[in-house]
Amino acid sequence: QVQLVESGGGLVQAGGSLRLSCAASGRGFSNYAMGWFRQAPEKGREFVAAITWNGGNTRYADSVKGRFAISRDNAKNMVYLQMNSLKPEDTAVYYCRAYLDIPTMIDTDFGSWGQGTQVTVSS
Repeated sequence: QVQLVESGGGLVQAGGSLRLSCAASGRGFSNYAMGWFRQAPEKGREFVAAITWNGGNTRYADSVKGRFAISRDNAKNMVYLQMNSLKPEDTAVYYCRAYLDIPTMIDTDFGSWGQGTQVTVSS
């Protein structure tokens, strides 16, 4: 398994941008699909974005399509989430995730999780 540490969260005004980073350690990072999930106060955890092991395919939640972009750098063991046109409803703790395939990652809690980074969007 890989260990994941997120960074880059913070407070931003609506319409602003943030870039989240996730640093992975351990073996086999380039073998894993990577994803971002989020959990808002008093809500369940939800899928945000995912990327295949080689970056060839990405998938997004409808709520973030056209505003967020996921990318990865396998040479640096990093995955990123560029968030633009942020809205107050994007406020949540954002978690990095690693698993073997995207469909299972979305449908289960299997795999590695980071500790989360807080994103707060003010109106």
